[in-house]
Amino acid sequence: MHMTTDSFIYNPCDEEEDDMALACCHASNGDLFLLARFPDEDEVDITFRDDTIHVGADLKVTLSATGLLVEIAATDAKPLGGDTTYEISHSTPSSELKELDDTLRIILTGVGSYVSEL
Repeated sequence: MHMTTDSFIYNPCDEEEDDMALACCHASNGDLFLLARFPDEDEVDITFRDDTIHVGADLKVTLSATGLLVEIAATDAKPLGGDTTYEISHSTPSSELKELDDTLRIILTGVGSYVSEL
């Protein structure tokens, strides 16, 4: 699945949501993509459109200056329509990329793998 967004909404610790870390975006066609994790959980919530899955191990996220690549196992992808790869092209301002990177590190610490190409 390929998406395009202007930028991400991210929060390393949303106090109104029990300290949940989240990174999300809306594609140019209106689709929602969200990665989120509560500090006491060992799974990452992935939401695409209106469906959510919980992934504990088979998850890889790669952030670059112009893209976010999210890869999940085929068994986890079934509830999201079967897509195992989400390629999100973005134009997040360079001044915000460090904070997005920090937020993704929080979300993925100890769960799956995270690669920063910044």
